Amino acid sequence: MTQNLTELAKEKGIKYYLFNFTDLFGTQRAKLVPAAAAGGMQKSGAGFAGFAAWLDFTPAHPDMFVMPDVNSVIQLPWKPEVAWVAGDPWMNGEPVEQGPRNVLKRLMAESSTKGMLMKSGVEPEFHLISPDGRTISDEKDTQEKPCYDQSAVMRRYDVISQICDTMIELGWGPYQNDHEDANGQFEINWDFNDALTTADQLAFFKFMVKSIAELHGLRATFMPKPFSHLTGNGCHVHVSVWSNDSKSNRFSDDNGELGLSDEAYHFIGGLLHHGEALAAITNPTVNSYKRISAPPTLSGATWAPSSITFGGNNRTHMIRIPDDGRIELRLPDGAANPYLLMAVILAAGMDGVDNKIPAGKRLDNDMYANPELAGSDLKELPLNLLDAIRQYEKDTTLTKAMGSEFSKSYCKLKRNDWSKFSSSLSQWELDNTLDC
Repeated sequence: MTQNLTELAKEKGIKYYLFNFTDLFGTQRAKLVPAAAAGGMQKSGAGFAGFAAWLDFTPAHPDMFVMPDVNSVIQLPWKPEVAWVAGDPWMNGEPVEQGPRNVLKRLMAESSTKGMLMKSGVEPEFHLISPDGRTISDEKDTQEKPCYDQSAVMRRYDVISQICDTMIELGWGPYQNDHEDANGQFEINWDFNDALTTADQLAFFKFMVKSIAELHGLRATFMPKPFSHLTGNGCHVHVSVWSNDSKSNRFSDDNGELGLSDEAYHFIGGLLHHGEALAAITNPTVNSYKRISAPPTLSGATWAPSSITFGGNNRTHMIRIPDDGRIELRLPDGAANPYLLMAVILAAGMDGVDNKIPAGKRLDNDMYANPELAGSDLKELPLNLLDAIRQYEKDTTLTKAMGSEFSKSYCKLKRNDWSKFSSSLSQWELDNTLDC
């Protein structure tokens, strides 16, 4: 029996709920609902005007109601009188098909009928920057290779430890915090889970990191490339597929190459086959392509792929096999919508499994130093958001799997985004063409 949110509030000392949903651009929307009203609203949902968020609606559309998922409730440790609860948007008595969380839940239900449960873990990178967004927050963080810098992470101990303590309190099982490859950049890792739970956690994680940074007078950003000379913010995803009861890892095979089953390699085959289209979801902003199509950064490497390949324990490829029983997709960045990210991985991977798409030969070359060793049939990732959207629209298998209504709405809004960018005038253009 589903627990009543008002009763839960009395048990936990909650005064307000954030009835939350995530729109197509990954922006989190919420209404602050008094606990006394939450129980009733749990049945009818919190009303929103869909056009007011990044969804493909107009002001003429009826109210959209976000139905809270009580299993996702997270009490804010830094403000325990408030709890966050992820929700699913509905309209006219039906789930909104373009709603990102709805897309993921539908795909997970479809894979469940095949006895398959995708599990995932994420590696979200973020920068701690000045409130105006112009500089990193630590003026002493200047090393050319700052990754794992002990002094730098300890200078931000107050922020990082509060985030990690919060995750420990929530029972997420965080197991390491580190200073990443860019100055001012950090990463926190926690235990993997089913894809929906991980997506909810990632959505909350981004909200939590930004909120706690603000408490310390700082700003946190997951922007893919906030500084042109520094390594960008990736969001690598570790993936495995299990039986529905979570007892058997279907990716694991002691006799398979690098400990992976045939099914795992077919899943990889699906990701590679749809790689060009995948980028429209995993790298969803104009800025995203300054990370995956970038020259070497200050540290000497971007740590991001530029082509569609897979390798063993080799971080220069789009897909890495770090261990038996799992794979790592290194393409996604910090702007990726948590729900759509998991959904598109599942959709592409399941197509590979269903149709036994071959992964091809594993490549062990350094793709940064010797990409020519990959051969003449090497597929490159899109160079910009418009190219990625075009590739996604051409991939009818993937657009159908993600949902026709979703795909149409997503591409429409992303094309509008590209048009706004294209109509803007940059300083680079003024500096280089004003005297033409």
